[in-house]
Amino acid sequence: MRLSRAFLPTLKETPAEAQIASHRLMLRAGMIRQTSAGIYAWLPAGYRVLQKVGQIVREEQDRTGAQEILMPTIQSAELWRESGRYDDYGKEMLRITDRHEREMLYGPTNEEMVTDIFKSYAKSYRDLPRNLYHIQWKFRDEVRPRFGVMRGREFLMKDGYSFDLTKEASVHSYRQMFVSYLRTFARMGLKAIPMQADTGPIGGKLSHEFIILAETGESQVYLHRDLLAYDALAETPDYNGDLSPIVDFWTSRYAATDEMHDEAAWNAIPAEQQVSARGIEVGHIFHFGTKYSAAMGLTVTGPDGSTVTPEMGSYGIGVSRLLGAIIEANHDEAGIKWPDAVAPWAVSIINLKPGDAATDALSEKLYAAMGGEALLDDRADRAGAKFADADLMGLPWQAIIGPRGAANGIVELKRRATGERVELSFDDALSRIKGN
Repeated sequence: MRLSRAFLPTLKETPAEAQIASHRLMLRAGMIRQTSAGIYAWLPAGYRVLQKVGQIVREEQDRTGAQEILMPTIQSAELWRESGRYDDYGKEMLRITDRHEREMLYGPTNEEMVTDIFKSYAKSYRDLPRNLYHIQWKFRDEVRPRFGVMRGREFLMKDGYSFDLTKEASVHSYRQMFVSYLRTFARMGLKAIPMQADTGPIGGKLSHEFIILAETGESQVYLHRDLLAYDALAETPDYNGDLSPIVDFWTSRYAATDEMHDEAAWNAIPAEQQVSARGIEVGHIFHFGTKYSAAMGLTVTGPDGSTVTPEMGSYGIGVSRLLGAIIEANHDEAGIKWPDAVAPWAVSIINLKPGDAATDALSEKLYAAMGGEALLDDRADRAGAKFADADLMGLPWQAIIGPRGAANGIVELKRRATGERVELSFDDALSRIKGN
């Protein structure tokens, strides 16, 4: 993308409504625009990140054998009455009536709908296990939306649902998602800590929140230092094998949010192993047994001919919320520091003298070699403005090309995360950017 043609409306001043770093930087970097309270339009740079985050989520869900579907945003109130949640959910649910006076709602979650869909087709134990997920826009009418995409009213979410014949099989599905979530967030450059959580209106007795540490986090969290040393990507589990050792590593060491904090258990940990920090929730998984399947009449015939009510779990990742969380964990005063896997583009190519033949030629050569993963600053602006915008947008690499270096085929490469600068030949610079 050429900056001279791009729709990247960056701002020099911080909008008054932006209270936290991610909201401020997403607005200033031209990623989003607020259209009403808690609702945002996604502009090209922001949408590219949203797609990359969603793709990582898809790949890790598919790796477990989960299958992607797409359910509607608008749901029938009757489904929620069947489960008993319609009147219990509260004012966060946006309730609407269509022209035929049918009561509908804008879905805040999909347990009822997916159970109803699965019930229509699952008849026998041979139809289990199944894990279905989708990535869909949700709406919750927050009383006070704030913090940009971190607590908006409309948000993009991955929600998945497992169906199993027995409780033991259902716990295995839960553990698959537990491990999958560790890998998902690690691929985005995040260290997510699973913490035992309250199940809330979803229900059930087994639940974990996945929390990333950030100074501007919304919650106070407490954890054992061992958990910070764990490398989730070093684990390559067979999802059909025994996942207990991985899950046990996490659940046997203390990790809790404020609401689940146990002061006595905390005090039993040696002081040098205690980590108290702020955290942001990026995922939440639940095992709730037969709460929805029993309420909505989902049964199958078991191997012995008996009638079995399947056990269920649900698994959520806030895809749009993740962008805010990633920025909260990766920024400085100058702007964003995108991890490589989710950056809107891999490199900012900063042409210091547009119109100079050698500078233009080397800039264009690198731009073409990056195959759509480069943002070329070909504007006739002063160098300071170009550097400021590059730091603000936070692409992992900055390739600085000026007349002196270009004459000798040299690119100055800056790593945004560390500030390290090095002068390299074109081939070496390209190799470094592509991670070869």
